[in-house]
Amino acid sequence: MGSEEYISRVILRRKIVNILMLGLSSLTALYGMVWLFWILADVVIEGFSFLSVNLFTNDPTPPGIEGGGLRHAFVGHFIITFMATLMGVPVGIGTGIFFAEYGRHSRFIRGLRSITDILVSFPSIVIGTFVYAFMVKPVGHFSGISGSVALALLMIPVIAITTDEILKLVPNSLREAGYALGARRWQVIKDISLSAAKRGILTGVILGIARVSGETAPLLFTAFNNNFLTLDPTQPMASLTVTIFQYAMGPYEEWHGQAWAASLILTMGALLFFISAKIIIHGFRRR
Repeated sequence: MGSEEYISRVILRRKIVNILMLGLSSLTALYGMVWLFWILADVVIEGFSFLSVNLFTNDPTPPGIEGGGLRHAFVGHFIITFMATLMGVPVGIGTGIFFAEYGRHSRFIRGLRSITDILVSFPSIVIGTFVYAFMVKPVGHFSGISGSVALALLMIPVIAITTDEILKLVPNSLREAGYALGARRWQVIKDISLSAAKRGILTGVILGIARVSGETAPLLFTAFNNNFLTLDPTQPMASLTVTIFQYAMGPYEEWHGQAWAASLILTMGALLFFISAKIIIHGFRRR
């Protein structure tokens, strides 16, 4: 067998393997997308028919009586998520800055960074039980604040890891130029590193908020639920996710319809968050 014939056979074999693997990957991707679009279509079809202004402006009616809305759940979900954002975003960004700027060459900090990376995929129900043990049980009742703390703990690792990775992409030559001009370390971080990585950090913040906006398990152990509108975060507070769970398990068709509508709104909100993140990433790459 000549060398040319051997090379042609190797190339042919590699082409066949490449085509087979590409076809297998395409089929698995198509399989996953079919189920994804089936779920999305089901949520849109079932939820759109129950969308109305009353869903956003009215409080729930007594069980078994038609009408009412989910104003208490929308308001409570916004308050809990907003407080979680206020707590989680500064801590997450600060942690990412510490990992990238101060602990890049420290083995101990690299170990902490690895633990934080593991926490990104940590089961949310474990976070919920942890906050329950330290914030709910000692006080003796559920509260919106404990729900916000649980969501913030889920948000922090996502933002921290994203901030760390983005800051590592900033060239060291920019930092060295700042030091050469006499800038202090905190000035270099604030005016050079964060300025160059602000789009990527903002993307991490959006992904972190989207990550916690659809969580149910932590809120079951912390904020629990409330059938009435409340603005007091020290009391049990309703949320969209827990209300969807409660209504979906209920025996009333009206509850089921409102649960579909709330699921549609929550899904579209998370989708808008991810689309915003993609747009920001695209603009960051172009720059």
